[in-house]
Amino acid sequence: MSLIAPFDPWKSRLCTCPPKFSLNPYTGCDHGCRYCYSTYIPNFFRARPKKMLLSRLEKELRKLPSGSLISMSNSSDPYPPAERELELTRNVLRLMAERDLRVLVITKSDTVVRDADILRNMRAAVAITVTTLNEEVAERVEPSAPEPKRRIRALKRLKKEVIPVILRLDPVMPRINEDDIELVLEAASFVDHVVSSTLKLRGDSYSRMVSAFPELKEAYRRMYFGEGERIGGSWYLRKDLRESLLRRVAEKCEELGISYAFCREGIPFRARSCDGSHLVP
Repeated sequence: MSLIAPFDPWKSRLCTCPPKFSLNPYTGCDHGCRYCYSTYIPNFFRARPKKMLLSRLEKELRKLPSGSLISMSNSSDPYPPAERELELTRNVLRLMAERDLRVLVITKSDTVVRDADILRNMRAAVAITVTTLNEEVAERVEPSAPEPKRRIRALKRLKKEVIPVILRLDPVMPRINEDDIELVLEAASFVDHVVSSTLKLRGDSYSRMVSAFPELKEAYRRMYFGEGERIGGSWYLRKDLRESLLRRVAEKCEELGISYAFCREGIPFRARSCDGSHLVP
């Protein structure tokens, strides 16, 4: 199986991403996020390095045209705790820099700051997910991810390195972090772009969410499986609820003068790209 593949294997009709490739140096992820959609991967909540990653990757990178855009990573975070010792992602970045490839790094980990020396000298941007500043809520919904304040601090440090930075306020979860929308955006008002979307659920992620928030079990059942709509393999909030939540993102970003976009929502935006890849030189 190839390490590098075209992005969007589900061919979602709502996907507005530009053409790009996807690369995951690790299989699985240690963050344990309750809302994760990638649990179709066996034993997903345990990150492990891909076999013979670097030697395989060298061969595959030779086939890509210079300037190709690679998104890393879309399912398994490229900076699990093991990366601090293994440095697989760091070496992947080196290989891509040698090939003059364009890279969009997506993570929840502040370990990415370690690689600023490589990132600032290549065509790259970094997106970090922050869903809440409330540490108690973060611990319930993203139990093994770094604390939100560490992620905000990582965005600031990367920005100082003149690396384009993107905040992923994603997902917005009704009755969980919707009151944090403006607070997160104010804390990250220095970023170059914001990507946001509402919580989408599958059967297993619904079970995980309501196990962490049992008080929302019936409300979520009604909002998603009763009043919501199924798009592809996921259940969405009904569109007017999604629009009302994301309108707050839009209004705050406009107040702060930040570019913003929405991911797989079917809601218009004016940014040059949804994922922030327009920031990659």
